[in-house]
Amino acid sequence: MFKKHAMNQKRVVIVGGGFAGMSCADKLVNGKGNGNVHVTLIDKNNYHEFTPLLYQVATSALSSGDVATSFRHYFAGKSNIDIKMAHAISVDPKTQIVKTEEGESYQGDYLVLAAGSTVNFFDTIGAAQYSFPLYSLVDAERLRSRILAVFEDADRRPRLIEKGALNFVVVGAGPTGTETAGAISDMLNVALPKEFSDLALKKARVFLVDHSHTVLGAFSKNSQEYAIKALKKRGVRLKLGLLVKEVALDHVLLSNGEKILTRTIIWAGGLKAVPLANNCGLPQEHGGRISIQPDLTAEGFPNLYVIGDLAAGGKPLPQLAAVAKQSGEWAARNILAQMGGKPRTPFKYNDKGIMAMIGRNAAVAEIGKKRRELKGIIAYLAWLGVHAALLSTVRQKVEAFIEWAWGYFSHTQALQILDRADAARIKWDDEAKEK
Repeated sequence: MFKKHAMNQKRVVIVGGGFAGMSCADKLVNGKGNGNVHVTLIDKNNYHEFTPLLYQVATSALSSGDVATSFRHYFAGKSNIDIKMAHAISVDPKTQIVKTEEGESYQGDYLVLAAGSTVNFFDTIGAAQYSFPLYSLVDAERLRSRILAVFEDADRRPRLIEKGALNFVVVGAGPTGTETAGAISDMLNVALPKEFSDLALKKARVFLVDHSHTVLGAFSKNSQEYAIKALKKRGVRLKLGLLVKEVALDHVLLSNGEKILTRTIIWAGGLKAVPLANNCGLPQEHGGRISIQPDLTAEGFPNLYVIGDLAAGGKPLPQLAAVAKQSGEWAARNILAQMGGKPRTPFKYNDKGIMAMIGRNAAVAEIGKKRRELKGIIAYLAWLGVHAALLSTVRQKVEAFIEWAWGYFSHTQALQILDRADAARIKWDDEAKEK
């Protein structure tokens, strides 16, 4: 399906509405010279999701609406952009045609691939079937329902605690895994005792597993040591230097032979490029990511850009929202430069630092290229401010602050919505015996 536009307009097709694609579209649609550009944004969802806060949806600290922004609402009133909710499955780099699962095709004068990444289970037995990844809004909602379901089941039948009902295993000690482990521990220690007063919450266990011998591998040693102390203070049991050998319906098996009974395995162990990368006819690197030139274009295809988590080339960059946003904006600038007969410029990442939330009043932040270190409540407040500022709309910023403040001062979590029946329904071994 090819849509006609004004004769003087250049068509830019963007595949993926994550941080990279959204930033690229935003700059092209709202930036200088936008009258000469028409953008078609293709995404399998009709919303942009703020992935760094998905774990807060999973642990009932924020609502789904706080981390998801409707594309149509965000670009409302803009005549130079079309939103297409479709699943892109292949790309022809020569013709710059994108084909979708729904049977439609889109062609642009410029093509931007920003489809992002997906969970990498590293061929771990049972991981894809029994674990809960945390890389999309649907993932977060399913995990939230599973966490709440095991509490409800254990409250109704306390003997399920001995079957691991209140054991939570987080695989991967990067920022996502560390933040999730800390957030679940805060649920156990702060919020849930008021709501499940008869449940033996002291028997609940949170395990954080990683093949590395530390947590937050990208951070400094001081930050790692602080994070480890903060996690242990919250009761998180660290299983470092170990691999997950197998994930089963009711347990996790570690490489040292240890078996942990559980019905909630959270997989934060790594990423790889989405399957679309295999159907583009372009060279790929580690994790299936597509090779790019310094100016973010694919080699031999000057009008085809690859940005965000889908891209690899030159100096390795972390798979962070900041990198994706900046690469999206840079790609837009290069496209506008090409349209104006000017040369493209190599992408330069402005490293503003990294941060991670450990839990209530505990966080680590390393600011700027010199990595000025912040810890504790100062880093905690900085984390809240930065993440609120990065949310897409004013409404989201305000509501996030209200929900964070409410949870902080009331010691409760009001957003405990068990709405994903598929994840909430658990068949325990003793159900058949009771009937």
